[in-house]
Amino acid sequence: MPRLKSLRILLSALAVGLMLTSCFKDVDFSQSQNIALKPDIETGLLYYQLNENDFLDSQTNNFTPVIRDTVDLEFLDDDYIQDGLMYAEFRFRHENTFDNRIKSKIRFLNKNGRTEFEVLYEIPAGSYEFPGVIDTILVMEGENIEKVRRSFPMAVELEMIDGGEKIKGELGFSSKALFKFEF
Repeated sequence: MPRLKSLRILLSALAVGLMLTSCFKDVDFSQSQNIALKPDIETGLLYYQLNENDFLDSQTNNFTPVIRDTVDLEFLDDDYIQDGLMYAEFRFRHENTFDNRIKSKIRFLNKNGRTEFEVLYEIPAGSYEFPGVIDTILVMEGENIEKVRRSFPMAVELEMIDGGEKIKGELGFSSKALFKFEF
């Protein structure tokens, strides 16, 4: 027992000695306000796979050339995120096997439903063997980052060009964003 007590005293003394001679003596705590964290976060935004049935009106079962949907980007509606956001890169990718071109309109809306910024492009016609593919990247930084900070809902609108009752195919969509922060 006395030997165990001696070992405890020795370990305690060693621990106190290490704490008193630690490497904190060269740290200048007055510079703590200069510490900045700069994380990058990549996240998926919206994915879907449509076919010819999605272009039929749910009530009349007639062809409708325009499809619309809105998705909330709730993670952007946070003061901490808003203050730290410095850069955003959005990537939108469509694969089209319809033999029709499709207009894509992606709008980022503010809390009042007004458009802050939008991405417009045409998806080329394709086939199952050779899908029409478009891959679009939009970078928002500098003064434009304020538009992203105000945007929470993302509204997607698709318009099939020259489509009709006999359309056949699929339209795949994936989107993601890279956000850079400074805290």
